[in-house]
Amino acid sequence: MLSKVLIANRGEIAVRIIRACRAMGIKTVAVYSTADRQALHVYLADESVCIGPAPARDSYLNTTAIITAALGCGADAIHPGYGFLSENATFAKMCTDNGIIFVGPRASVIDRMGNKSQARRTMMDAGVPVVPGCRESFHDAERAKAAAADVGWPIMIKASSGGGGKGMRISESSEDFIEQFNIAQRESINAFGDNTMYLERAVIDPRHVEVQVIADNHGHIVAMGERDCSVQRNHQKMIEESPSPFLDGETRQRMMEDAVKAARAVGYTSAGTIEFLMDKDRNYYFMEMNTRVQVEHSVTEFVTHRDIVREMLCIAAGEELSFTQDDIRLDGHGIECRINAEIPEKGFLPSPGVISQMHLPGGNGVRVDTAAYDGFEISPYYDSMIAKIIVRGRTRTEAIAKMRTALEEMVVVGVSTNLDFQYSIMENETFKAGLADTSFIEKFLRGEV
Repeated sequence: MLSKVLIANRGEIAVRIIRACRAMGIKTVAVYSTADRQALHVYLADESVCIGPAPARDSYLNTTAIITAALGCGADAIHPGYGFLSENATFAKMCTDNGIIFVGPRASVIDRMGNKSQARRTMMDAGVPVVPGCRESFHDAERAKAAAADVGWPIMIKASSGGGGKGMRISESSEDFIEQFNIAQRESINAFGDNTMYLERAVIDPRHVEVQVIADNHGHIVAMGERDCSVQRNHQKMIEESPSPFLDGETRQRMMEDAVKAARAVGYTSAGTIEFLMDKDRNYYFMEMNTRVQVEHSVTEFVTHRDIVREMLCIAAGEELSFTQDDIRLDGHGIECRINAEIPEKGFLPSPGVISQMHLPGGNGVRVDTAAYDGFEISPYYDSMIAKIIVRGRTRTEAIAKMRTALEEMVVVGVSTNLDFQYSIMENETFKAGLADTSFIEKFLRGEV
């Protein structure tokens, strides 16, 4: 078993990992920027190291400072959480080169799946359904336009190194293709330093359904059910639930089998997520693989009664999975709402500031993951998420009712939040009927649903 783990992250995921380590008897090391001196993860860890000033590029993305901190305190492993360096193949290799265990997949796997066009080709070779499109990638708009004619419009232009909705544009016809390609390519260069693009047929108003997978170093891979993440804004998820209200049993089984097939095709280990787009006829297509733990892993933990972070730590230590595919049963229905410091009526403008008072909901079947507390400052330098509320009910209807109660109970004073906005979604008839697709939020804001 691991003896000391450095958590290369902040916020609720750092707190989540620290708690898992403490329950396992593993010592923890927190890293923090100067803006996070009073952060909860710093207080909870056994040791803490300041790694730089507030901007993430100078602290939480400072690979040299983090590796130096790990070596200095004698950590035998680094857990990257999500975001920041979690899908950085160079950082994963740095850990290995310095004799530190990276709690996640191998650097070569991260690199292979981080390039979206390469991942797409890998899935095609493995027999996993992919959206019709081009096998090759493009740097030149005119060459891409010629290839797009064979795919057909509307067409999705995507950055090979993309993520978080950056470097993505839809071209409706040949007339707007060059313009949309150039916009997407500029975004890709600015966000990822990469001008490589690829093309897919656009799936209009799809569902976004993903499968949680976990694999050890002994050849065991388990699909832990799916999460429906269709309620999102600008490709950023707001609400996640498991199981998906849109899937039938046969489709769910095929999707889980394809997710395992995808993980096996790349020799995956640790926790990861296979993300699919699903059209209105329940045809699903591989979109990408996230080679890390995700924000919404808590939903899967709630309905499977399995500790994903604990399993990641055990896998990193060389142990086998503690459960098999036959052990996975989805118990009831889980829903997660992300509570952010933002102003929905002003285009979801971030609302940094100090939380003067906060009350968290509780009760049977209610879980809150947070790193915030009375007097905690929501920094303008980082993500504005305050907390995740996760509920489980015997049915989806019961889970929605339980989430409404939890949202009513939660109080945050000092910053604006999206609590009321999330509550209004729970009251919406389209959402309650399980009919929300990825266009739901835009239609909701326009009063069309």
